[in-house]
Amino acid sequence: MEQISLFKESGQSPGLPVELLEYHPDLFSETQSEFLLQKFIAESPWKQKVVRMYDKEVITPRLTAWYADAETYDYTSLGRSAPNVWTPELLMIKEKVEVIAGVRFNSVLLNYYRDGNDSVAWHSDNEKALGKRPVIASVSFGQVRCFDIRRKRDHNEKYSIRLESGALMIMKGDLQVNWEHRIAKSMKPMKPRVNLTFRIVI
Repeated sequence: MEQISLFKESGQSPGLPVELLEYHPDLFSETQSEFLLQKFIAESPWKQKVVRMYDKEVITPRLTAWYADAETYDYTSLGRSAPNVWTPELLMIKEKVEVIAGVRFNSVLLNYYRDGNDSVAWHSDNEKALGKRPVIASVSFGQVRCFDIRRKRDHNEKYSIRLESGALMIMKGDLQVNWEHRIAKSMKPMKPRVNLTFRIVI
């Protein structure tokens, strides 16, 4: 099966599998998105972490920052580290996202893609700390990047979604069970992008 685009260049196209993904463009205006992008870049305590993927320890090709309720730990690290304290901006975004997602999140992982060399490899968010079928809300600010998904049992079945600045995407259902996703490196010039993924850590 050839790659299918779920979205036209200008936004969402027909055929989105709503049982797996929801896409809400323009959750934040262009002005709001640019303000939040610059604020997160300047003020977040960014780290380049070492994580375990496919039984190997790798350095993430992007910067991250973890915020959460006080009792929640950062399951994405090799060691349990205390979370950063919620900022007013993150709480504001979280409240808006929770209304749409219909769930209360207790943590958020910020990813800072500095240019086209920064990426995240094929993976599923299927850690035990997230539960079997987690709801994960993704908010993007800055450079449009393609969010690729492919079915685990058939890598030829794949989609590519353009994540626009100020947009919300909700991952749900069996997406983490049956599919993998990534943000690929790009040879094209890319401006900075900050992505927020709100999660429920059990």
